[in-house]
Amino acid sequence: MDLKLTNLRKQFGERVAVEIPALTIRAGEFFTFVGPSGCGKSTTLNMIAGLEDASAGTVQLGERVLNDLPPHRRDIAFVFQTYALYPHRTVAQNLSFPLELARVPRAGIRQRVQETAAMLGLTPLLDKRPRQLSGGERQRVALGRAIIRKPQLFLFDEPLSNLDAVLRAQMRRELKRLHGQLGTTFIYVTHDQEEALSLSDRIAILRDGRIQQCGSPRELYDQPANRFVASFFGSPPMNFLEGHTAAEDGVLWAVLGEQRIRVAGPARGSGLRLSDKPLAPQDNRIALGIRPEHIRLSRAPLDDGWPIRVALVEPHGGQVHVELEMDGVKMTAVAGEETDFTVGEAVWAYAPPSRVHWFGADGIRLRVSAADG
Repeated sequence: MDLKLTNLRKQFGERVAVEIPALTIRAGEFFTFVGPSGCGKSTTLNMIAGLEDASAGTVQLGERVLNDLPPHRRDIAFVFQTYALYPHRTVAQNLSFPLELARVPRAGIRQRVQETAAMLGLTPLLDKRPRQLSGGERQRVALGRAIIRKPQLFLFDEPLSNLDAVLRAQMRRELKRLHGQLGTTFIYVTHDQEEALSLSDRIAILRDGRIQQCGSPRELYDQPANRFVASFFGSPPMNFLEGHTAAEDGVLWAVLGEQRIRVAGPARGSGLRLSDKPLAPQDNRIALGIRPEHIRLSRAPLDDGWPIRVALVEPHGGQVHVELEMDGVKMTAVAGEETDFTVGEAVWAYAPPSRVHWFGADGIRLRVSAADG
């Protein structure tokens, strides 16, 4: 069943914490809300679960409007950041507890506990108590306690944030596998861009309670709607180079201080449009967004490249981060592990025009096209 949020708003006094005019989360998809702390991710999840009352709007699952239903009648399972396990109960007893509350017959409980434990690799741990388990094992028990109910919807509020890096990666793979196996809708909240990109079918990125962009991980990475979205995804983050546009001899240039970078051509008039609206001459302040992995470096001159100096070289295992400086402007490039550039060396840099993102003075993504006039 699809989950639909319509004109959903949460207000605390005068402050609007969440405002979502319309959003449909499709049945069976892995959908993630991502954004910085305080952007409204958990509040949105709490309204879906019934832990927070919406100030306005509706939460609808299939044909059912959930607003007036208490949490236990929404057929939703919630996995929290903290494991919330009963310390005096064994793993088997923790798993069985939701079914006991639902008055499932004992034989049915035993079968479901065995099935769920096998799915999550918990069978050898069924007689242990939470204090005897590792963090990753406790999180798997918390997942199992949600799965065993067979709900229509799973909600996850930063469930991996208490785990170390190795366990986080392991649990990401486990969640991906579980989602494929169960085929149930997963709605996930995180501030971790890597989790969002690796797990999700679609992502909604929130800022100040409002969705900045919603789409597949590839769409958000390759076609960010604004500078905020562009800067949120990517490690190292996208480079932003401030300047203005200039059209000359049918070529569109970005003028960055004393340096001109050929970015698009041919161009006529301003050469730049914002959707279907040409930019006025006074609005030609722009920022170029270039991801570090899209910058090519060479000691030999490159066609349409620009001269630049190596300021710092940082090895990162299979890749090298090269910090560059040009007329006071700094940017980062990612190169292969065989890179042997040295600090202070003069090199050439180049980014394919198709990989360069344009942003206007208001931070909104611009579409480069030939403009009439």
